Parts: sequence; structure tokens; C-alpha cells
Amino acid sequence: MPLHDAEARRLYDQAAGLAGIGAWECVLATEQLTWTDGVYDLFGLPRGSTLHRPSTVDLYSNESRAEMERLRAGMIRTGQGFVLDARIIAADGEDRWMRLSAAVSHSQNRPTRIFGAKQNITSEKHMWQGLRRLAYSDPLTGLANRRAFEAQLSELRHSPADSAAIGALALVDLDMFKPINDRFGHAAGDECLRQVALRLEATLSDAVMIARLGGDEFALLLCSRAGWPAILRRLDHALAALAQPVAWNGRLIEISASIGVTTLLPGRLHETDRSFAEADSALYVAKASGRNRLHLFGDPLRSQANGEAVLRQALATG
Repeated sequence: MPLHDAEARRLYDQAAGLAGIGAWECVLATEQLTWTDGVYDLFGLPRGSTLHRPSTVDLYSNESRAEMERLRAGMIRTGQGFVLDARIIAADGEDRWMRLSAAVSHSQNRPTRIFGAKQNITSEKHMWQGLRRLAYSDPLTGLANRRAFEAQLSELRHSPADSAAIGALALVDLDMFKPINDRFGHAAGDECLRQVALRLEATLSDAVMIARLGGDEFALLLCSRAGWPAILRRLDHALAALAQPVAWNGRLIEISASIGVTTLLPGRLHETDRSFAEADSALYVAKASGRNRLHLFGDPLRSQANGEAVLRQALATG
């Protein structure tokens, strides 16, 4: 049964409202805007109110505004439409995401108007952001997980080198963690891991990233313009914090950790496997030297009595 125009429009408006979508048009000669109700609602503006393009563009986040203007200019120049997920701060103050679809029409081979659709995709964005957090975070401690840590290392490979900054990759491993689980139970072990995460975040709050790789192993990405002495002081502070007992069911559980660290040289940021291997080797030396200590990859193994002093001297001059 064919629909009359009014009935078809009513059904379309209902569907558009459910989908959070609206249509828009801009006359290029005058920049006059025309919106349907769905776009007014998306931007938090009264339906039918007067529109001024500069004011509506100001509702875009800075990054989304710059990208939208770039794509808009390219579309007018080439005639190729685009789709952009843009973040806006609506007039009612609500942070929203919209999917902007755009095309251009011509008259006598000249662009005369641009038009398209704008859809509220805030719920979709939040869903994907939540899934991403689940995929890249450790559920026990709330820290980044191995996948997120390796992704961060990969991003460093494509970042311009900062010759004034010293980078370090450190691996942290709890000492004698299995006996804690065996004696007090896994719930106590989980509390120790959570406390380790909190203490690392408190003492290394300016770290590029802190992650739990799995089990009782954590990883740190550090950067300092003050050189190795500053990095050493921060790691020493973290080591002391990790050696404090953990309160559990009215008892104090003694814990400590060992740390292996290696430099992240600008010319070797692509060698992530090598950096991990060096930090892991340094961690092994720290544990073999008596645990509850820090060892820098490449520092010769010395006696336990003077090991830390030698390490401090090596870092201060390295």
C-alpha cells in the first residue's frame, strides 16, 4: 500500500528520532544553515532557533573542529564527500560524539551547497571505549596490561627522539611471592598485587606508563630530562615503598621486590624485544644478588656490600 507524503514524512521522522539522526545543509555563498530537529537536539539548541555557522562550529572540540574544517575544504575543492566522528560540547554542556556525513552539490560545475547527516553516536563511542579499557587494562590492579604496554612501546618508535630526555624500561618482580600465596592464600596474594600497583602509582606518578604484565611482574616506562640520577632516585623510592608490609586480615605480610632496568636509547626504540631482554637480564641479576634491590643492565656484578654504591656512581656518570 503506497504511503502519502505526509505519512512517509511521519514515519521517517520517527525512525530518525530513534536513530538520533538529523539532516543538515549549508549554502556556500551565504553560509546559511538549515537543520532538521534531530541536529538541533544533538547540539542542545532550541528547535527552529536561528543558526550562525561560527557559533555552531565553536561547539566542536578543538581537535574535531580542525579535522572537520580540513575535510570540508577538501570536499569543496575535490567534490569528494567524507564521514567524520567528531566530539562536540553541546549548548547544554553535555559531552557528545556525532557521526558527520557530508557531500557537495554543484551548479554549472561550481560547488553551491554542502549537505548530509549528523547522528548522535555517544552511546556507541562509550561502548567501544569501555571495551578498549577492558582489552587494555588489568582487572585486578586497574593498571595497563601487557598489550597496552607493548602498544605504548610501539608508539615510542614513531615519536620524534628527544635528545634531552633519558628513557628507561624497568621490570619489577615481587620477591618470594609464591610462599605468600601458599601461606596466606590467593586472596592475600591479590591484595599484595593491588598494593604494589598503588605504591608504584604513588611513587612514580609521572611515569609514562605503569603496567602489570602478568603474575607478580610489573613494567615501567620512565623518562627524565634530569638524567640517570633522577631516575635512580625515583626507583629507589619505589623500591623502599614496595618493601613495606601489607596489612591483611589483622596481620602484616612482609613483601619486597627486585627491579631490573635498561636504557631506552633513541636509536634503538624499534628493538623492543632487545630492551625487554636487557631489563629481564638485569632483573635476574638483582634477584641473584640477594633480592630487594635494583640492577641496571650493563653494570658489572659486584659484591652485595658495595653493589648499590657502584650502581649509584655508574648512573650518576652514565
